[in-house]
Amino acid sequence: MPFVPPDFPVPETLTTDRVHLRMLTVHDVVKDYDAVMSSVAHLQTVWPHGHWPEGLTLEQNLIDLGWHQKEFQRRTSFAYTVLSLDGQRVLGCVYLMPTRKRGHDVELVFWARQSELASGLEAHLHTALRDWLAAKWPFKAPGLPGREVPWAAWNALPEVGR
Repeated sequence: MPFVPPDFPVPETLTTDRVHLRMLTVHDVVKDYDAVMSSVAHLQTVWPHGHWPEGLTLEQNLIDLGWHQKEFQRRTSFAYTVLSLDGQRVLGCVYLMPTRKRGHDVELVFWARQSELASGLEAHLHTALRDWLAAKWPFKAPGLPGREVPWAAWNALPEVGR
């Protein structure tokens, strides 16, 4: 089963009154790297699996962004950069990934730059992304590990076919 139907028009952007999302590409490497490296402590709470992004180099980030860009082009997962409305700053990232977790048809993970947390940007993204998924995407049962399902509970969910 493909992640999205072959004829599904993948949304290219999402714009709210606070942010603009578009496909993450290798051209974002410098601004993305700045956002990631200024948010290490926060990112380790968003993804509590290991020490990422500790020790991440600009070159490794470029490789990661190239991988995300290629997956988007192949329609196997979708990574979006979260930009300020003027496009000058990367404020975070959004990832829509296939999941094998029973009861879910997509895994949605996102983060905001650590300096934006006090402004409520992650709560804004959470609401906007939930609405976007419902209105523009073919998914019926999104899973938001670390947000709506604690990571321990998410990891314990049975997988389809097991």
